[in-house]
Amino acid sequence: MLTLRSQQHSGSFCDGLSRRSFLRIGGLGGLSLPGLLRAESEQGLGKSNKALILVYLPGGPPHQDMFDLKMDAPSEIRGEFSPIRTNVPGIQICEHLPRMARMADKFAFVRSVVGAKDRHESFQCVTGRLNDNVPPGGWPEIGSVVSKLQGGGPAVPSYVNLSPRMQHTPYNQGRTSFLGVAHAPFMPMGSVKDDMTLNGVSLERLADRRSLLTSFDTFRREADSSGSMNGVDAFTEQAFDILTSSRLLKALDISNEDPKLLERYGKGTDKIQGDAAPRLNEQFVLARRLVEAGVRVVTISYSFWDWHGDNFKIAKQNLPDFDQAITALVQDLHDRGLAQDVSVLAWGEFGRTPRINPKGGRDHWPNVSCALLAGGGMRTGQVIGATDRIGGEASERPVHFQEIFATMYSNLGINPNTTTVPDLTGRPHYLVDGQFQPMKEVIA
Repeated sequence: MLTLRSQQHSGSFCDGLSRRSFLRIGGLGGLSLPGLLRAESEQGLGKSNKALILVYLPGGPPHQDMFDLKMDAPSEIRGEFSPIRTNVPGIQICEHLPRMARMADKFAFVRSVVGAKDRHESFQCVTGRLNDNVPPGGWPEIGSVVSKLQGGGPAVPSYVNLSPRMQHTPYNQGRTSFLGVAHAPFMPMGSVKDDMTLNGVSLERLADRRSLLTSFDTFRREADSSGSMNGVDAFTEQAFDILTSSRLLKALDISNEDPKLLERYGKGTDKIQGDAAPRLNEQFVLARRLVEAGVRVVTISYSFWDWHGDNFKIAKQNLPDFDQAITALVQDLHDRGLAQDVSVLAWGEFGRTPRINPKGGRDHWPNVSCALLAGGGMRTGQVIGATDRIGGEASERPVHFQEIFATMYSNLGINPNTTTVPDLTGRPHYLVDGQFQPMKEVIA
């Protein structure tokens, strides 16, 4: 039997299973990966080449200083930054997003996102739900829903979360839900690194491709010679292929990327920002590689955006790196012919106050926020919605969080208004509340 063991025992569930204990090869029942694959086959789950890259900006980015500058507002609201023209007539964005400005035709800027709560948590950004009146087991993240409904590509997991384990725990994703631990994400960048040990080779040694592949080859030879692989069914073999797949390993190894392409994405920094995540641009390269390999949903947590002080000083560091990473990703998707199939969504949990506080920061503001959309065959090169003179309320076309989720599900080939998933009691739940439809502005 092959087991990916964890050296840490935190993150256990009420049934005593560790977060990744289902990723085991062998004649195991229960929450084993072979059992999951068999169940998916029996349910006749649909196949799709559609994918989503969801970029979470923990802390809440300042919409007034990015995509919705208010130059006619008083100075205590307007801030320090100036708008610049984009390649789409009539659209202006922050001067510290020049790359995005040059390719604004490939983005849709949503300036009027509503429905948030004043809570520093990723929950709403990855589930589309408020963390209230939660059904037993908890609402599933969008990647878990897609895993349940569509399964994964060949030899890759369907849902990968590239986020590190963050100090402020509500920022973290990858929670289990009423869909079960089998549909939680594969998390190669967080504490689950300790779970990825095979014959003494850990994820930290992914760069040593020869050593890692040698270990896999050795395991296969030992398994074949002992006869331990004889009699296993196709689903066990498929599970083994996922866990020892060169396809997955190659996707996680960016050392073979063209140095010029990596330079286009930039480095950012691996230093943790605030109590959230590093400003690590290589995540965006990994995300593209993973969806290209067949992963359906990839989530990223990028930097720290809770700027109660020094808003403009920190923004001058964050915005250029984010600008470089997100534009490189979107251009890369276009260059590779993936823009019709891969959706990109970037947003945080809420917006920021119109008024700048005495410390030069902006405080929490759930009344309105912003989102950035790209790819997915969507109609881009447009602004959706508007806010009032001070950027405090949606004045035109309020866009609810769940409308954006409905749009992402639709892009993935899933009807959000007719599809249901069952909770622990067997009760079916629609993917979004009935009044929310995909955004007609972007659905082609």
